[in-house]
Amino acid sequence: VRLQVQNVEKPLYRGTFHCFQSIIKQESAFGLYKGIGSPMMGLTFINALVFGVQGNTLRALGKDTPLNQFLAGSAAGAIQCVICCPMELAKTRMQLQGTGEYKMKTKNYKNSLDCLIKIYQKEGLRGINRGMVSTFIRETPSFGFYFLTYDCMTRYLGCEAEDSYVIPKLLFSGGMSGIVSWLSTYPVDVIKSRLQADGVGGVTQYKGILDCVRKSYHEEGWRVFTRGLTSTLLRAFPVNAATFATVTVFLMYMRSDDNLPECEPGPVIHQPSSL
Repeated sequence: VRLQVQNVEKPLYRGTFHCFQSIIKQESAFGLYKGIGSPMMGLTFINALVFGVQGNTLRALGKDTPLNQFLAGSAAGAIQCVICCPMELAKTRMQLQGTGEYKMKTKNYKNSLDCLIKIYQKEGLRGINRGMVSTFIRETPSFGFYFLTYDCMTRYLGCEAEDSYVIPKLLFSGGMSGIVSWLSTYPVDVIKSRLQADGVGGVTQYKGILDCVRKSYHEEGWRVFTRGLTSTLLRAFPVNAATFATVTVFLMYMRSDDNLPECEPGPVIHQPSSL
């Protein structure tokens, strides 16, 4: 977020590693966890929605084909925007508070919940849902590629419960799914972050998505749409490796043989005979 929205004329960070060093030096290790309250509150519901909607949509479509995997994932991504957008708004505002051009400003928010409450009191539902359209544009195809990649990877690697390497294969498949997902719509994420950060210092720069795209490109060129990509990919692999592997293994061991084929988000992995 900090790399995506920093002022190009007076950049605070030269890159991912320098940003990491600067945060620890200036704000201690706790600075790396600014805004963590928002994801802690929202991610549980987001993942429940995503995997639940994806599984039910796939069953409704009837056949487990690559196209249906993409469509089911896209449906899941679209629906979870309702939670994702306010969550990321609070996270972005908390992460920028007291830094850079906002360093001399009074700290307006005590925590993520307080941030959302104050935004609602000042701007209403419109303020809470700032960046909703860009979030929708990002998440819908992104989750389509997310589930499609996982499905293709697990099939290609032959993930079977009897395989002693099934866990590493699931972790690798999940990690690669996260990377492909982020790469597919990353420029939109940059725009979303800029729109949600807009107005934090009291000055509003952008009228909307197209205005943000136009001004960002005019001032910084095409490279602006890749800002923060390295740190995003470094985060994406372990996070999504853990997420997909956990969900798959949980379903593999908790579902009966009769229910597993229709509930599995990826390829069918049969329960070990020992269970």
